[in-house]
Amino acid sequence: MSIQRLYTARAKATGGRDGRAVSSDNVIDLPLSTPKEMGGAGVAGSTNPEQLFAAGYAACFDGALNLVARLEKTPITGSTVAADVSFGKDGENYGIAVDLTVNIPGLGQGQAESLVAKAHQVCPYSRATRGNIDVNLTTTTNA
Repeated sequence: MSIQRLYTARAKATGGRDGRAVSSDNVIDLPLSTPKEMGGAGVAGSTNPEQLFAAGYAACFDGALNLVARLEKTPITGSTVAADVSFGKDGENYGIAVDLTVNIPGLGQGQAESLVAKAHQVCPYSRATRGNIDVNLTTTTNA
């Protein structure tokens, strides 16, 4: 599949999981450290690829959710998406799994779940990961 590229983000990593990640505009310039749970040092003040992926997926999914809501003329305010990205063994290899918890205050549960399901179909991160990793959705409507 070929896309019409509207924007390209560039980041460079050096040193693997115990190095540094820097975006081309230097807005992101972060030290990386393997978490203690994975046998690393878990250096305070550092991040890891799973946290970066979680932040990107959560932001993208919330954007897709708000797009779907606008297209359906269903006003929503204050939606949040929390992404938990887990790293673990996948047979002989390693893999990731994602749990997305989406909160849309003020909607009925059924309506909220419908919007989340539709957002999962259009979100570029969801589309990119579909069939490759487990992505579990939880929808809440707490104020």
